[in-house]
Amino acid sequence: MPVQVAHADTYSDLINAQNSQQASAQRESELRSQLAGVSSDLADTIVQLDDLTNNKIPAAQQKVSQANAAAAAAKSEADDAAERLKAAQKDKSDLEAKIKQTGEDYDDAHAAVAQMARESMHGSDTSDVMSVMTGATDTKEFIQSMQSRDALSRNEANAASDAADDLSTSMNRGERLKAIEQKITKLKADADTKAAAAQSAAESAQQERDALNKLRADGESQRTALEGRKSELSDAAAQEAAQQVILQSQLDSLNEQWAAEQEAAAQQVQQVTPQGTTRPAGTTTPAQPSTPSQPAQPSTPSQPSRPVTPSGGSSGGQGTSNGDYGNAYAAGQCTWWAYERRKQMGIGTPSYLGNGGDWWRNAPSYGLRTDHTPQVGAALSFLPGQEGASSPWGHVAVVESVGSNSITISESNVAGLYTITYRTLYNPGRFWYVH
Repeated sequence: MPVQVAHADTYSDLINAQNSQQASAQRESELRSQLAGVSSDLADTIVQLDDLTNNKIPAAQQKVSQANAAAAAAKSEADDAAERLKAAQKDKSDLEAKIKQTGEDYDDAHAAVAQMARESMHGSDTSDVMSVMTGATDTKEFIQSMQSRDALSRNEANAASDAADDLSTSMNRGERLKAIEQKITKLKADADTKAAAAQSAAESAQQERDALNKLRADGESQRTALEGRKSELSDAAAQEAAQQVILQSQLDSLNEQWAAEQEAAAQQVQQVTPQGTTRPAGTTTPAQPSTPSQPAQPSTPSQPSRPVTPSGGSSGGQGTSNGDYGNAYAAGQCTWWAYERRKQMGIGTPSYLGNGGDWWRNAPSYGLRTDHTPQVGAALSFLPGQEGASSPWGHVAVVESVGSNSITISESNVAGLYTITYRTLYNPGRFWYVH
């Protein structure tokens, strides 16, 4: 299920806004003191660019992040609703095909119980089972009789009870078809509502992005104008203040350019060869794979700019030495980095979990826990095609930090072999994690 977006505490928001306003006023006061003696219009230009870079743009960025998270959550709910509707429509189509063959009065409950008696009641006397079934007036009576027999095991009784509960809601296919049609009507309304909400959230997010882009365009214009007037500044303190404001504006522009490049690269995960293998069957100590024929590359990854020790979490209870024979994954690939990064964090990883999209499936056989709960140090196993992952092989990354409705991951081979990049993903409960 989608992870709900945490609502910030109103009082905390108020305090943060007051502190931000006070800090902004103090900053402006200090800046104007440095600009004493500068013409008022030039001083105003410098102060306005500083306010734009340090206050307005960060506030707009925060709104964009919140709007993007809301849009992602709304889209996930809309997709889930659409899938439920699609499944119900398929049920209807399948049932209509069966009705053409058997008619509306066909009793699925008795037919299913008979099949169950033939296939599942291995510990009971077959003739007794069939006698109870044919002598019962309805499905519930049969189940009660079956459950009262000492010869029936607990598992068999539970299986029979579950089957009866599922099938007895409508005793023939005509009634079930009507029930499915009513369900489809409700699901269609729910899907339409969620689709409209997702569209509205996407439009709101786009408006916030447009507003942010406009602020950045204004910043570019103001910075260009200020650079053309620096010669008017004769005082050293004023020159230093103006140069600092210009550099901060340039830094914001470069950060935005870098983020855009990373987003574009994330859409083209470069994985054209298998990333890893599974342990060969029947061997106790698998042979290490030969070194791939690639241009000379460093034997160990370049250390990321972020701290090696993860913040906000612990590796306690994660990893295993079972199946860990060293890094046997294709050099420079995402699987290679996931093994290396977890090793840096003190977390053991089996050497033959296969391609990135297979880790969540293969990890339990080595005793590793897999679930949909993110944790610092966990390996995020992307399914093929998920978030731009390779269709044949999937992808794998390592969780670096966990937020209220987001995670930050590190990964290799998004921007090329051996290149370590970072991404922030929202609604993290939709992914598989290997702990």
